[in-house]
Amino acid sequence: MDTNFQPVLSINDLSKSFDDTVAIDHFNLAISQGEFITLLGPSGCGKTTLLRLIAGFEKPDRGTIFLDGVSIIPLPPEKRKVNTVFQSYALFPHMTVFENIAFGLRLRNVSSQELKETVGAALEQTKLASFAGRMPSQLSGGQQQRVAIARAIVNKPRVLLLDEPLSALDARLRSEMQVELKRLQRELNITTILVTHEQDEALSLSDRVVVMNEGEIAQIGTPREIYEEPSSLYVARFIGDINLLPATIEGRNVGDTLGATMLGQQISLNSSLDFSPGTKVQILLRPEDIRLDRDIQEDMPRFSGTIVERRYRGATLDTTIQLDHGPTIQACEFFDENDPDFDYQIGERVEVSWVRGWEVILPDEE
Repeated sequence: MDTNFQPVLSINDLSKSFDDTVAIDHFNLAISQGEFITLLGPSGCGKTTLLRLIAGFEKPDRGTIFLDGVSIIPLPPEKRKVNTVFQSYALFPHMTVFENIAFGLRLRNVSSQELKETVGAALEQTKLASFAGRMPSQLSGGQQQRVAIARAIVNKPRVLLLDEPLSALDARLRSEMQVELKRLQRELNITTILVTHEQDEALSLSDRVVVMNEGEIAQIGTPREIYEEPSSLYVARFIGDINLLPATIEGRNVGDTLGATMLGQQISLNSSLDFSPGTKVQILLRPEDIRLDRDIQEDMPRFSGTIVERRYRGATLDTTIQLDHGPTIQACEFFDENDPDFDYQIGERVEVSWVRGWEVILPDEE
């Protein structure tokens, strides 16, 4: 660990309860300058409560929050160098785009010239310059979201808090705004914390993802670490599509492999993890890890099954297979338009395996 690391935001042993319900439980997190952190989890996991504690809308029962080394717990929301973009945007309907963005600056008694220049710069950064005179009711959802972001960044906060700001947008606009949001955050180098329950959003935007469960951190890591190396079935089920195949560990083989029984077959697993013989585990395989028929490596086990569904999605062919002696699994293969045989019919028999070393072994939590 870098002993010279000085986090912009440091959360230490933070706890918060509402009546008898624990929302945040001994939470610890340090965030560096310019980092994009996503709090990811289902409803009720504590992610919005944590955001409100940072913003000052809630008071913790215990613990501290330091911004640039100074505790902000005693400060009211307006005194913290933190700005929040809400899910509802919370724009003033009677104010123009320009006046909405300028609102915070006017409260600080910024000079007329500085206000004009600062708001103008924010309008340019968010591609809203031609909309400055419009009212919020005259804007699309995506444009309103940009106004809300511009109003937040114009005050040059040390930390930008985003409370599911894209949830009200349709899929296409959400994807476009993700690109815009990441561009803005990178250009402005603003430390950002996003709350979302959308896993794709978390993976595409974040430097680190914090997966939360009942007020605690279930796992924290880069998007790739969270996706490829989930630490538990809870995290695995929450991030991306998964196939789970039950297995029983038999013992360690010669070399760095584990012997196991899966769906009636003896298999070997690439793993340095230690499991006692007889341990029940789940073998996690992503749909893109699965291989069918001729793409199966010669030394890999094969399991027979029947195609029960197929979905052509342009770039990929997604296939559902009911294994003869196991669960239904999903396979995702890149479509090969030059291969006339690259397709499947419902009811077709296939053999199934995976790419060696891509499996993740997790203790069975059932």
